[in-house]
Amino acid sequence: MYFVETEDVVKQFSGHLALNKVSIQVPKGRIFGLLGPNGAGKTTLIRIINRITAPDSGKVWINGNESQPEDVYRIGYMPEERGLYKKMKVGEQAIYLAQLKGLSYAEAKKRLKIWFEKFEIMSWWNRKLEELSKGMQQKVQFIITVIHDPELLIFDEPFSGFDPVNADRLKQEILELKYLGKTIIFSTHNMASVEEICDEIALIDRSQVVLSGEVNEIRNRYKSNTFNVVLRSLGNGFNFTSANYSVLNTKAHADVMDIRIHKEMEITNSSLLTELAASYEILSFSEELPSMNDIFINTVSGTNATQI
Repeated sequence: MYFVETEDVVKQFSGHLALNKVSIQVPKGRIFGLLGPNGAGKTTLIRIINRITAPDSGKVWINGNESQPEDVYRIGYMPEERGLYKKMKVGEQAIYLAQLKGLSYAEAKKRLKIWFEKFEIMSWWNRKLEELSKGMQQKVQFIITVIHDPELLIFDEPFSGFDPVNADRLKQEILELKYLGKTIIFSTHNMASVEEICDEIALIDRSQVVLSGEVNEIRNRYKSNTFNVVLRSLGNGFNFTSANYSVLNTKAHADVMDIRIHKEMEITNSSLLTELAASYEILSFSEELPSMNDIFINTVSGTNATQI
């Protein structure tokens, strides 16, 4: 079941076509990566889903029903451009923003103290936001995003400003939210994070969806039949003459050879292994899948080249 769906969403700003018939389907309880270069239309789509702005045409469904004003209470949104008040005390504004999401003062304070202690920032409760480091401000923004226990969470570049330790900590929190059944839309330029936590993605370029699907399926779709193999000689040295594969590069270690090979499309993995095993001891054999970063660059570059 999809928790969020958009159908043929179109949005223009002063003659600029920001979104051109964009359709996405975000499965319930999954982490969905919304990807694309700067200016592609990602933030515009996020703002439409979050009802900050309206589409010129097209529809948005939340949990099977056409989007309604009250759906904003079911959404937690952490924008790339953070919107906290720098002169206001941290705890005071956190309670205020939690109340805007429908929590009572008492319930907001109770939940916030639990999260502040979890993130080890309780000592900053009565400090002004401007006194906090960027990373600590990010923690406060994250807490405010999740405090009302929304069903849908939208994170736009959530790791910006975090050191590696705190970025990993936030990543684990996002995975925990998925475990609790939350649906998450995750927008980032960090493709390593996409591979680590996203179940599915949609790649938007020049206002249109140019690639979508499950992360593992997409990586397999773009594979190039390239393999990394470690072989040990059986006493006859190494001779890689074959019509079934070509050697791209090698690295020798005494009687052990690391090789990177390209297999012909019609040759099965089993046949390749059988051929290699006839001459060598196979120490390891793994298929080389393209990274999401490579797929992102190649897809966007190809799209742009086509449209120029």
